[in-house]
Amino acid sequence: MEQRFSLVTLATRDLAKSTRFFEAMGWQRAVKDAPGCAFFQCGSAALALYPREDFYRDLAIADDGSDIGGVAVSYNARSKEEVDAVLERVAALGAEIVKPGHDVFWGGYTSFFRDLDGHIWEVAWNPGFPIDDSGAVHLPA
Repeated sequence: MEQRFSLVTLATRDLAKSTRFFEAMGWQRAVKDAPGCAFFQCGSAALALYPREDFYRDLAIADDGSDIGGVAVSYNARSKEEVDAVLERVAALGAEIVKPGHDVFWGGYTSFFRDLDGHIWEVAWNPGFPIDDSGAVHLPA
């Protein structure tokens, strides 16, 4: 696993309102054809806004307000095989695999784990988000 993160995902109670907030701050939205979420390029990483109910459903965790706070750090891998290798490594180090690698509707492959302090990490391969040699993720316009 390279020393980097690709995205920070924030679970939002009102996606449209949150998207307008970031746009009003002067941030420019990327991936405009991604319904149900909003992305913003932030240097070599990205911010994702995602509906709270979908966020918790994807994790298969109850949204009881006491668990993870609606934030996930994402590591975008260069292949499905790298996703599985990262999961194998972090599990051996004591992380809890919340959801093993699986194909998803948007054409990628994703998984989730909790680190030793309970923080949620997504490890995903997204063929639409290229990663350059330095590890920077590049969102399409």
